[in-house]
Amino acid sequence: MKLNSRQILFFLAAVAPVGKLILMPAQLAAACDNDLLFPVAAQLLLQAALVFCVLLLARREKTFYRLICDAAGGVCARIASVALAAFLLFAAFLPVVEQKILVRGIFYDTIPAYLVFTPFFLFSAYLCARPLVTLGRMWDILAPLSVIGTAGILLLSVGSADYGALAPAGAAGIQAFWGGTAATFGWFYDTALLLSLIGRFGYTKGLAWKGALCYLAGGGVLLFFLATFYGVFSEIAVIQPHAFARMSGFFSGMTVLGRIDYLFIFAVAFVMTFYAVFPMQSAVNTVSEAFGDPKPLAPLLSVGVNLGMLAAVYLSNFHTSQAITTVTQTLFWLFPVFTVLLPLLLLIIFGRRPHEKVS
Repeated sequence: MKLNSRQILFFLAAVAPVGKLILMPAQLAAACDNDLLFPVAAQLLLQAALVFCVLLLARREKTFYRLICDAAGGVCARIASVALAAFLLFAAFLPVVEQKILVRGIFYDTIPAYLVFTPFFLFSAYLCARPLVTLGRMWDILAPLSVIGTAGILLLSVGSADYGALAPAGAAGIQAFWGGTAATFGWFYDTALLLSLIGRFGYTKGLAWKGALCYLAGGGVLLFFLATFYGVFSEIAVIQPHAFARMSGFFSGMTVLGRIDYLFIFAVAFVMTFYAVFPMQSAVNTVSEAFGDPKPLAPLLSVGVNLGMLAAVYLSNFHTSQAITTVTQTLFWLFPVFTVLLPLLLLIIFGRRPHEKVS
């Protein structure tokens, strides 16, 4: 069983953008002030081109492991699979921590974190043991939820936004632009996720172009969200770590209607839960394929991966800011290695059409 191309497009257009709505806006505001849109625009253009490249690889109808195995042998393929899986687990730390911050800060701020967040790992362990096809089925449900939730939050927020706060453009300077671009790599690893999916969905004509355009469409919504976020909070945007959950709270109609924004916040948070699990599920499936039959191996790996992530999250509980800084600044270079250089290298080697011989 395979994913279909529609589900891939749903992920790129509607699911991937919501993984960037919690901590990234405040981090960008700290790095670039009112120029926070420019680094994200640059990232979106780069990542859309890379999405196009990765989807071209999907024409071969082979998984990441099988591509490398056929060209360089099983040993090299296993090493590459373990490296990709290790990176995906490293990348998963940030969205999992964001989930903990969101759940603790917005929904259950008076309950101990371990009581609230530990069930997430039970759910994650179950999902990680399942084939990636099951997640694709969820995207058919998550995409409409993402659209409704994001649209609702934006509609409630635009009336409170002063978009003039984004002027003058370019005031932060080129150094802030490069700093913001480097800092946002930690949220733009969607091409690495796609690498774990190649060979697991059928390639249809024009899918590469459609995928790139869908990614840019979702990115356009993300840019509008960031502009609205800064328009609402302006100078205090740097201290708003729960971006999407706070900005709709100024809607004037709430005095009559109550906190209707929670309906949209819950919808987006539900989508974010699956997005946070996706890198771990991809890592488990990638290693399972490389080292044997996935059916008996995946559950064992799933338990190990989730126990390890649980330990990492709680060990960093009192040093969350330092842990986030380590991922997004100190070790940010790992992201372009696996999301830029690796897809380009694979495209150079395997980018020919399926009937052409690869030396």
